Amino acid sequence: MDNQEVLPASTTSPPLLNDPSVLSSWSHRLWVAIGCTTVLISLAKSMVAAAHSHIWLGPMLAGCVAYILADLFSGFYHWGIDNYGDASTPFFGPQIKGFQGHHKDPLALTKHQVANNLHDLARATTFIVLPVNILCNDPIVHGFVSVWLGCLMFSQQFHVWAHCPKNKLPPLVVALQDAGVLLSRTQHAAHHRPPYNKNYCIVSGVWNKFMDDNKVFEALERFLSFHFGIRPRSWNESSF
Repeated sequence: MDNQEVLPASTTSPPLLNDPSVLSSWSHRLWVAIGCTTVLISLAKSMVAAAHSHIWLGPMLAGCVAYILADLFSGFYHWGIDNYGDASTPFFGPQIKGFQGHHKDPLALTKHQVANNLHDLARATTFIVLPVNILCNDPIVHGFVSVWLGCLMFSQQFHVWAHCPKNKLPPLVVALQDAGVLLSRTQHAAHHRPPYNKNYCIVSGVWNKFMDDNKVFEALERFLSFHFGIRPRSWNESSF
């Protein structure tokens, strides 16, 4: 394995196989199934409406834009829950706790079952996409919504794959990582170096260089600190 791909070693014991915190419950699986169903319905509505109207270019372009923006949105979301709030924060508390603890033990994330990792995002996806499915039949809207929310819902799984050795991943996933379609292990490794303030985007990582080179998150941190007195955790490496 390329040395550049090596992530920091875990400093804690790996989760036990019967640890309920890493297992998928039936409610987790149900939310993931519902989230996937709503996204697939949205995608199907886009394709059917496009076929009826013979307008394919608009929905396809909308899907491409959605894929690009999903990576950007994942970066802002990752930056926010990495740096602000704690386990008691309403609604986001469990995700904040998980992401912030993830820096201490990067490999622990790979021990979680799929639905355990994805159910929170799947539930949020369901509540956003379902009203769109009911109220809208525009192929461009559904082309955007289905790809954007689909990528965001699975962004945590893309994140998990970026922590797995290539020989443990399906060949298709490795090919997509190597092509830059999904976040690669090499690129994400840069995020796991103190003070953990780079490479926040976790869908494809295409935005990471631009955001880091232009210090976008650093500017936001300084703004929040100056105007509201809120310091990000990345300013104090020992917080992790």
